[in-house]
Amino acid sequence: MLDEYRAIAADAGCTPAQLALAWLLARGPHVHAIPGTTDAAHLRENMGALAVQLRPDLINRLDALINQHTVTGPRYNATTQGEIDTEEF
Repeated sequence: MLDEYRAIAADAGCTPAQLALAWLLARGPHVHAIPGTTDAAHLRENMGALAVQLRPDLINRLDALINQHTVTGPRYNATTQGEIDTEEF
């Protein structure tokens, strides 16, 4: 899955992190991303996502690659999940 995701990022002309943010933002003007970062370089990379214009074919590839049928399992391991109380659905 990661190799295909990286290929889509290359086709979009951006980094994988920028692709994730651009894909989220492409959902519509009602969606706002709140990315985390550890340093100024990551912040600059994240901001670069605002310039990424995803073509419909790339969005379709992303939607087919990553969805509720292709990704399963918990987000966090059991130990980490025990420390988190905000993500129980």
